[in-house]
Amino acid sequence: MAANTPSAGGYYPPVGFHFKVEFISIGNDNDQRFQSVGGLNIEFDVENVKEGGENRFEHKLPGRTKYADLSLKRGMLTDSKVIAWCRNALKNREFRPATIKVSLLNEEHQPLLSWKVYNAWPRKWSVSDLNAGENTVVVETLDICYSYFDVETA
Repeated sequence: MAANTPSAGGYYPPVGFHFKVEFISIGNDNDQRFQSVGGLNIEFDVENVKEGGENRFEHKLPGRTKYADLSLKRGMLTDSKVIAWCRNALKNREFRPATIKVSLLNEEHQPLLSWKVYNAWPRKWSVSDLNAGENTVVVETLDICYSYFDVETA
């Protein structure tokens, strides 16, 4: 039975660990594998308006829409087109905005829901600490700015 179909026990929400990240026209298959994605947030700025003679409250009005930076983490790749794209922007200031698609997948590896991120560019690239006293994988983190995203259903 599919994860999102109603059953005798009710609806089962999708799992958050089965996803892929596609850098449209940049990456390869290895560049789709990340251990975490954060920053798929949208909110409004709020404008406070004070009305003359009304001292009990301020009017709160919706302002501009804000999107958080996208934060992607994965085990470090030594041959990555995405990291080459990041380094080119960070080192040479050659910005090539990209489209990124983050897809939540079902048990058949098909997208249930996708976030298509537009005009993305790298803001920061960092590598975890190197420590001879620990037995851990080197993790790289990409912080990416973007204009907006659209949500697409399967």
